[in-house]
Amino acid sequence: MTLAKLSNNWFPSFPSLVDRFFDGELMDWNSSNYSSTNSTLPAVNVKENENEFLIDVAAPGLKKEDFSVNYDNGRLTISSEKKNEKEEKDGEKVTRREFSYQSFQRSFTVAQNIVDAEKIEAHYDNGILHISLPKRDEVKPKPTKQIEIK
Repeated sequence: MTLAKLSNNWFPSFPSLVDRFFDGELMDWNSSNYSSTNSTLPAVNVKENENEFLIDVAAPGLKKEDFSVNYDNGRLTISSEKKNEKEEKDGEKVTRREFSYQSFQRSFTVAQNIVDAEKIEAHYDNGILHISLPKRDEVKPKPTKQIEIK
């Protein structure tokens, strides 16, 4: 038995979804990493509680030295740059050389005068960059004051 592609004679200039799938256009998702630049923006979770903003950036495969975290005038910027160069030699002749360059930048704006910039902390653990932006004492919710009735 031989498998053969069926062509759509009515609209020859429009390839069918099946044709594009088997041609590799739709099957090659993993090798392109969902973009033509072989990089993606990492997923980010942002949480807020009464004391701080918490930001988790999923960036496995990186080291803490690969990150740069800056806070300026209510704007938090997280960036990373990683370069890899692998070369295999056979004597003096280069047989294969591979380059890899990955970078990203994410920025978040927080309303002015909310974050205590001196207390911002970041740490990288198990592929996740954790950033804590503590709120200034003046903007934290105050506990309810019980007023005595006389």
